[in-house]
Amino acid sequence: MKPAEVRTKAKKELEKLLVEKRGALFGLKIRLATGQLKETSQIRETKRDIARLLTVLKEKGENAAK
Repeated sequence: MKPAEVRTKAKKELEKLLVEKRGALFGLKIRLATGQLKETSQIRETKRDIARLLTVLKEKGENAAK
């Protein structure tokens, strides 16, 4: 997920994506603990996507307050 893609989405969509990504991260961590996860880089990518979403949500919240 690229930052430009994230910035074009509405706030509701971003919140929905955030919930989905957090659920996906939980599932990846479970798979890692049970030894079923082959590509551990997926965890890092998911964490970065979550950070991007949170950053854009914060930016949109600050812009709305002004």
